[in-house]
Amino acid sequence: MEGTKPVNKKLAAALSGGAVLVLALSACTSDESNEELDAWAKKICDTALAPNAKIAAADAAINKVATDSEPEELQKVDSQAFGDLAEGFETRAASLKDAGAPAGIDDGAKKQQDAISKLTAVSTAYTDLKKQVDGLNTKDQAKFASGLNEMSDGMKDVATLRKNAVAALKQLEEGDAKKSLVKQASCKKAAASVSATDS
Repeated sequence: MEGTKPVNKKLAAALSGGAVLVLALSACTSDESNEELDAWAKKICDTALAPNAKIAAADAAINKVATDSEPEELQKVDSQAFGDLAEGFETRAASLKDAGAPAGIDDGAKKQQDAISKLTAVSTAYTDLKKQVDGLNTKDQAKFASGLNEMSDGMKDVATLRKNAVAALKQLEEGDAKKSLVKQASCKKAAASVSATDS
């Protein structure tokens, strides 16, 4: 089993882009009110919790199985996790599309489209990873380790796509949009849950 252990740890390290796509909120508040923007922010916050939780759980599963699992178990967990990650990022993209562009924000529509595009790219990349891991030969130790190694080499691209998606969300969530987002109870809950898992 020694052949696959370091490889899967490498895979897990590359996969964990860290940033669960929770909104990039700090603990600031605002008394200003913009009803249209507040309604948009509520849609974003209310729909972010479930996919963010799915993404966080999938990341945790990949990290957990990275220690000492047999090829069949490793394949099963990674396949499920990649599928969940693909679904989580796809849901975030769909929710963002459904919410529309933030009202009154400079380049709001452009920032929204950029975030949707980057979230979708991450989802597609995880779907491809799921197909790759599903196709690995778990009966042959050497082939399985070799296949994992090939996957881990491509993980840097997925990690970069993930960072780009987080950066695009931060762009969308700055300024007046952020003021509306921080007022939403569901966003406060999301930020609190992520800070708890990061500690």
